[in-house]
Amino acid sequence: MDISPLINDLNKPQRDAVGLPAQSALILAGAGSGKTRVLVHRIAWLIEVEQLSPFSILAVTFTNKAAAEMRGRIQALLGVPIGGAWVGTFHGLAHRLLRMHWREAGLPQTFQILDAEDQIRMIKRVLRALELDEALWQPRQVAYFINNAKDAGSRPQHIEDKGDFSITQMTRIYAAYEEACQRNGVVDFAELLLRSLELLRDNLELQAHYRARFRHILVDEFQDTNALQYAWLRLLAGEQNSVFAVGDDDQSIYGWRGAKIENIRNFTQDFKNCAVIRLEQNYRSTGNILQAANTLIAHNRGRMGKNLWTDDAEGELIQLYAAYNEGDEARYVAAQIEQWLAKGGTRSEIAVLYRSNAQSRVFESTFNERRIPYRVYGGLRFFERAEIKDALAYLRLVTNRLDDASFERIVNHPPRGIGERTVDALRIYARSTGKSLWEAAQESEQLGELSSRATGAIKRFLQLIELMGNDIAPLPLAEQVEIVIELAALKEHFKAKEPGEAGQARTDNLDELITAAHSYSYVRQEDMPEMEPLSAFLAHATLEAGEGQGEQGDDCVQMMTLHSAKGLEFPLVFLCGLEEGLFPHQMSADDPARLEEERRLCYVGITRAERQLILTYAEQRLLHGSTRFNPISRFIRELPEGLIHEVRPKVKAYASRGVATASKSMLPQAAAEGYRVGQRVRHAKFGEGVITNAEGSGQSARVQVSFRKEGSKWLVLGYANLEII
Repeated sequence: MDISPLINDLNKPQRDAVGLPAQSALILAGAGSGKTRVLVHRIAWLIEVEQLSPFSILAVTFTNKAAAEMRGRIQALLGVPIGGAWVGTFHGLAHRLLRMHWREAGLPQTFQILDAEDQIRMIKRVLRALELDEALWQPRQVAYFINNAKDAGSRPQHIEDKGDFSITQMTRIYAAYEEACQRNGVVDFAELLLRSLELLRDNLELQAHYRARFRHILVDEFQDTNALQYAWLRLLAGEQNSVFAVGDDDQSIYGWRGAKIENIRNFTQDFKNCAVIRLEQNYRSTGNILQAANTLIAHNRGRMGKNLWTDDAEGELIQLYAAYNEGDEARYVAAQIEQWLAKGGTRSEIAVLYRSNAQSRVFESTFNERRIPYRVYGGLRFFERAEIKDALAYLRLVTNRLDDASFERIVNHPPRGIGERTVDALRIYARSTGKSLWEAAQESEQLGELSSRATGAIKRFLQLIELMGNDIAPLPLAEQVEIVIELAALKEHFKAKEPGEAGQARTDNLDELITAAHSYSYVRQEDMPEMEPLSAFLAHATLEAGEGQGEQGDDCVQMMTLHSAKGLEFPLVFLCGLEEGLFPHQMSADDPARLEEERRLCYVGITRAERQLILTYAEQRLLHGSTRFNPISRFIRELPEGLIHEVRPKVKAYASRGVATASKSMLPQAAAEGYRVGQRVRHAKFGEGVITNAEGSGQSARVQVSFRKEGSKWLVLGYANLEII
């Protein structure tokens, strides 16, 4: 049999992995080393060379898109369909098992699957039945508890409350929710996997059948498996079947959503006679980029160990830009993008990566100003995010009580006991009388159909908005935004509603809205009446939300969080915000395990770059409404000095690295007399600030100053009378 078509385009470790005998194997596949190719060729090898039936193969991956791609590539290699093989996601394959064995699983034949929103609605019904207040037992927090318990393989009877009333109550809700799901013949996503595991565990005849059928189990992205998925695989494999696991412990970055790095580390102990093959040849990045990645990740302990290398050239040095602040950082990135385009590159070849999606706002604003089309990959633009629209709705209603759209958005958000029936009654009354919803709410006591509880809740909401208006009237813009967010209790709501990384991302975005207000500088346009700062800022937010974002397939700069970037690659990558407290994130500083995951996240970011990698950090950054001077990220300090070209380093930050460089002013020479970028100054009206930019020369020279309380302002040097501090 001619086997060359299956292996002659593979390197030696790839061929070794593809041609392994029938045994369990762990393929440690480094970034850009062709792991999917190996997985696909392994399946084709088993069918074509080992003459195994496709019916004996089960291949698991994490997304439907990846599963479809895998099936397509296998069939293209073999030239025939592989209908008998099971290729899909964990949840998809578990669903298939339950459909085939619904009776043994204790389900109706027509059972339905709840999506995330359906699950929330079901939990709300359960809370009402238990007479529990949604404000205290928030449905999304309950869903988080239930899904985590299921992912750990725990039913209500398995959970120990240890005297904690909150856990006792959550477990009670979980039990009632399970009963409601069973009555209604529905299952949620976490239930699919847990129920299918219990099906195979408790039905020995079925267990034996599927163990006899699926002699070869192949798993992609093994480092991302959680405890339940690992238990499911071990149960299905038993003692005899082989598991071919492809993964990379250095790219395990989803611990916050349940992934267990211990799974890949324990694999060789849990599966007997296991072969380990390392795929270390990288086909994506230049030598310098790979050396930087290798040196960084070597600081993590407990790694299984590998060293990426390439036949490609060393390539360009890694650029490091020390920005004065976040605005300077964004302008530098924009300028480098323009240079790339001037040399014949395209926007779609470029990715801007950041740790927190709140960082996108300054880049979005700068790209809009510079007319650089961009796309926020896997997410929404800053002013389109739900939590930002919530805060803006409060601000709009404060400035305009007749704004019905804002009223409807926030009247019961966060929940305050104003249900949809109450809002419907207000709508009907408003339409029939020609009044706004605010006016209808003021007269709610005249609506006989509303309960005293509902009218009381409406009255408290009206009082809250009035309180906001009175409290913020004399304050600067940023403080107005901050106080409204605080009085609306939006941060507390999102922290409780979405525990962990997701809730933190939303509160970070709310903090960034305060920062945006600090930075906002109102410039009156010709033929436009003077506007109050808050009204001008709200108009600015609306206009920003409508600009810049490209459509799918357009030639756009790609902007994304580092978590979203995994699996992607780009010729030019910017890795931004490399400061202690931002990246690594402040929540990871005191936890060695989380700090190592942050380092793996940085490793993932570095290895997205094919030809050029540019790192940036800011010497000062306006965060949460105040200027912070965070130290440079330890991840930069952990990179090899010889690979870094420092574009404009901060002298003090690099003294410990022994780099003898001088910081140059970015001011035009004629404008720089007595002043320099980064210099602290004081203005008689605006207070203290820092010079961040400049333009012009002589008498017409202007400087941009970021003031602590008044935000960023352009001032003419000849008239500003700036005092150097």
